[in-house]
Amino acid sequence: MILTAEENFNRLDIFLSETLEISRSRASDLITGKNITGNKTLKPSTKVIKGEKFSVEIPPSENLEILEGEDINFEVIYEDESLLIINKPSGLVVHPAPGNWKHTLVNGLVYRYPEMKLMNDKLRPGIIHRLDAGTSGLMVVARNDKVALMLKDMFKERRVNKEYIALAHGRPKRNEGIISGSLDRDPDNKIRSVVIEGGKASLTGYKVLWSMKNFSLVKFKLFTGRTHQIRAHFSALGCPLVGDKVYGAKDENLSRVFLHSWKLEFVHPVTGVNMKFRQKVTEDFKDFVNGIK
Repeated sequence: MILTAEENFNRLDIFLSETLEISRSRASDLITGKNITGNKTLKPSTKVIKGEKFSVEIPPSENLEILEGEDINFEVIYEDESLLIINKPSGLVVHPAPGNWKHTLVNGLVYRYPEMKLMNDKLRPGIIHRLDAGTSGLMVVARNDKVALMLKDMFKERRVNKEYIALAHGRPKRNEGIISGSLDRDPDNKIRSVVIEGGKASLTGYKVLWSMKNFSLVKFKLFTGRTHQIRAHFSALGCPLVGDKVYGAKDENLSRVFLHSWKLEFVHPVTGVNMKFRQKVTEDFKDFVNGIK
């Protein structure tokens, strides 16, 4: 697998962590284990220059019992031997992390598909892209390492069409457009992303479907995949998503953000077949919208 840096990075382990979606310690182990090669001697602290290429060879997993399978409630709307399409419910965390090692989608995946424990990423087997815990809707999951690498390349090269539906407070000045504010972690609140000079290039397309009673139903298309991208970009327009207290919404009685992944389209990495999926918004989302009308 060949990785090409799309921007400069201060450290190689950070570049690998963000590009491969693995921990920095795992990235460091790959570098020191000579699984990452380039045109110079590499260390975790090596600076990465935009356009630089690296060859990646991920070794087999050594520990097959690190994840505990659990019977988690989620819907599989498509499956074959290569991949799954999941309808993730709101409130379900995608993968284990500090403070949340159990009761995640990944725990449910390895319960239903035990062979996924054999994949190289010990904590996030099969996870190609993530939805925030409060976000519902469509996700694609790889069932083996070969397909995982192929899908990650497709996401990186923007060959996957992802669209979202969200309910926002207020109404933006323009009914449609592309938000291009660069994003990075909020220096004053690490759980938030903010539009900030020197952040990572971020592009979010949007179209207001309707507005009434100071609410707007909005369709979004992602051209990049930054953390909290839709939430941060629309908050920067003065229109935080309904239920999104992290980004300024005052919905104290709501326990979720009304953001839903409703469309997913891509070419199957193995069969070459065009894959198109649609998923209606959840009942609580629908009920809230009906209450506005």
